[in-house]
Amino acid sequence: MSSNSLRDADIRYVLHPYTNLAAHEAQGPFMAMRGEGIRVFDENGKDYIEGMAGLWCASLGFSEPRLKEAAMRQFDLLPFFHQFSHKSHEPGILLAQKLIEMAPVPMSHVFFANSGSEANDTVVKIVRYMNNALGRPQKKKIISRQRGYHGVTVAAASLTGLPLNHRNFDLPIEGIRHTSCPHYWRYGQEGESEQQFTDRMAAELEEMILAEGPDTVAAFIAEPIMGAGGVVVPPAGYFPKIQAVLKKYDILMVADEVICGFGRTGKAWGSQTFDIQPDILSCAKALSSAYLPISAVMVNERVYEAVKKGSAEIGAFGHGYTYSGHPIAAAVALETLAIYEERQIFDHVANVGPTMQAALRQLETHPLVGNARGIGLIGALELVADKDHKVPFDPALGVGAQVVARAQDEGLILRSMAGDIVAFSPPLIITESEIEEMMARFNRALSAVTASLAVPV
Repeated sequence: MSSNSLRDADIRYVLHPYTNLAAHEAQGPFMAMRGEGIRVFDENGKDYIEGMAGLWCASLGFSEPRLKEAAMRQFDLLPFFHQFSHKSHEPGILLAQKLIEMAPVPMSHVFFANSGSEANDTVVKIVRYMNNALGRPQKKKIISRQRGYHGVTVAAASLTGLPLNHRNFDLPIEGIRHTSCPHYWRYGQEGESEQQFTDRMAAELEEMILAEGPDTVAAFIAEPIMGAGGVVVPPAGYFPKIQAVLKKYDILMVADEVICGFGRTGKAWGSQTFDIQPDILSCAKALSSAYLPISAVMVNERVYEAVKKGSAEIGAFGHGYTYSGHPIAAAVALETLAIYEERQIFDHVANVGPTMQAALRQLETHPLVGNARGIGLIGALELVADKDHKVPFDPALGVGAQVVARAQDEGLILRSMAGDIVAFSPPLIITESEIEEMMARFNRALSAVTASLAVPV
């Protein structure tokens, strides 16, 4: 099928996620035709550095042969089986065991799903199920954070703290609350130190818990680093202070490791980077390097025992997906984790991450860049109209979107988020020389947009 025919068919038949559908009919799709290493290629053979690893997820790039081979071996052996009603299979068992061994804190059992959204939707159900089993039917509320991102199912999108995910969907559902976003650079008050800001974040959370009633609040969910909300890195000491509040009121800590899990921050888990002690942990994306859909929810013994109690009383834990722990996806995930270990990918991120972070921070002197932030191989630039006063651009200008579009012209795929924030999250296999090439392409794009805005450099 010709590229023009594919373009026309896409416009006619595909309902695209996270897309202005009216604009898409005029613009049409960018079509990736093949991948190699950290790059994808369009229908004309032009190469693009995938600076977002797809959607924060293609950790081993776009051409890892061992993952294909793992899938084909399992395909030949057992292409499908399920985990309902005492049924199981080897890849699912081995993957659960491996995840428990890798967990940042002692965990007990693993539930498999197919995406981060499904994993976090499962978290909401487990929290409710647990507290009903414990005879605490009023203890159900879950506190998330403004600008947090936890998925797009009805429950997960309710946890998400972004207006785009709520408007016209009649969300959030009842029982979800949102506390302050820990973005010190943007929301710190005049004269407020980072420590004082962190103290205020913890105090505001406690005030919310007391206002709601501690006996009604069951869990707090947070990404170690906020992803789609703008790559917000928590200020120093944030999570220990937050967890002290949670412990005081017997509230579960849920770590959403969908983006940070499996090396993105330079350690296996973002929880290790930021001293998080989760009771429940959700993960996805890099679990299979995105080669096949799979996600997981790990729960500690306390949570598992309560869920077990409820299932014994009712007769079954009435939750699950046809493809929970799909054997081919599980086999690919096992091979992915083996590659991480054999090639010391997490150490590699820790070694090359400072190169990317230094390149981002060098851009803080640029007239459009208000703030550069990140750790490991995740980072962002926040573009502003007035650096001294942190004044954002008029959203109608779409400056972040302009920079990302120009970067694509230069052969670099990035992502623009609300607030003119440009995110970077390349495959974990990227080298220092490839980081330099990525940033050179970005700098050309940023210079072109700066010239078009007539901003003096």
